[in-house]
Amino acid sequence: MNTPSAELLSVVLLVAVLVCAVVRPWGWPEAVVAVPAAAVVVGAGAISLPHAAAEAGRLGPVIGFLAAVLVLAQLCADEGLFQACGAWMAHSAAGRPRRLLVQVFALASVITAVLSLDATVVLLTPVVFATAARLGARPKPHLYACTHLSNTASLLLPVSNLTNLLAFAAAGVSFTRFAALMTLPWLVAIGVEYLVLRHFFAADLDAGAEAPAAADTPHLPWFALLTVVGTLAGFVVTSALGLNPAWAAFAGATVLAVRALVRRSSTPTAIVGSAALPFLAFVLALGVVVRAVVDNGLASGLAHLVPHSSTLPALLGVAALAAVLANVINNLPATLVLVPLAAPAGAGAVLAVLLGVNIGPNLTYAGSLATLLWRRIVREHEGDVDLGEFTRLGLLVVPAALTLAVVALWGSLQIVGG
Repeated sequence: MNTPSAELLSVVLLVAVLVCAVVRPWGWPEAVVAVPAAAVVVGAGAISLPHAAAEAGRLGPVIGFLAAVLVLAQLCADEGLFQACGAWMAHSAAGRPRRLLVQVFALASVITAVLSLDATVVLLTPVVFATAARLGARPKPHLYACTHLSNTASLLLPVSNLTNLLAFAAAGVSFTRFAALMTLPWLVAIGVEYLVLRHFFAADLDAGAEAPAAADTPHLPWFALLTVVGTLAGFVVTSALGLNPAWAAFAGATVLAVRALVRRSSTPTAIVGSAALPFLAFVLALGVVVRAVVDNGLASGLAHLVPHSSTLPALLGVAALAAVLANVINNLPATLVLVPLAAPAGAGAVLAVLLGVNIGPNLTYAGSLATLLWRRIVREHEGDVDLGEFTRLGLLVVPAALTLAVVALWGSLQIVGG
């Protein structure tokens, strides 16, 4: 297939895959369109079979890790970890919406960082919705905190986001060095989010709420919590030993899965289902389609736009480019495209790409799959999601959070070293 035809076919199919992922016609899983699209680009010769196999091989460990984390998060929810968090928030807030917002920020940031953004969107958002309703508080500030932090708070660890996993190997740093370099940008970005949301939703936060009944005492599932802590420690150990962190995630998920099966609180079918196999197939197929687009001209078209140094202006430039591209073609394809181009400039440039693709999606609905999923969950709970309001909030948050986070990353590189 000649290059212009291959490029046109690849771009058309990528657009079709992304549109169907956003719209999900007739409730179809994202994979329904993505998998045939991947087969078409291979069958038509838009991407060679060895290149498609190489891309699948590169994504395989990442997808395995994602499956293990999704199972771990769902089993934690089955143990009651998220419900306990909601009860604790209701008690601690004591009828004060501003305190509740602080608690939502703290929990969403930690859950996103340790259990990935999917846990915050899928499992914590309904709990936050129920907690706000229980207190008679207006839910909007707390719900927006969930979606914004599912993106922004995923900066901290390689395991916090699929985009991080895709970039981790290219960054050429250990698990602990990644965390050390991203801690300051993570804190800065979350701080900006909090200040902007607190001001933006001041009227909602000033509205009254009720303190819960004194007898309502939260029960913390210690086994699940300790398993999560052990899994997090396992990420550090496996990184130090040069092993894939997927092994630690698999071990944590296995511990909780065996416990659930022994106690008959879950079934093998439910556990396998929590791995979201159609979504994993979508990620793999999307990677192949994006590789076809890259091979047929996108990489060369963007190569001259990507700065090739780790100076502060260069980091600002690559982060801005990543944020724009994430809002145009979604953050997952943007990561697949930009990380190989940024890698020659070193870890700083790769991490700047992550700042762009993780903070940038808070500007539009289509910026990340997590935001799209959050919107569906809120609507299922009869919540109100206004596109204009979402965009206005994003315009206030994203430029400030991204700029200051990049400056913080540059500072971390000077202190920790890339």
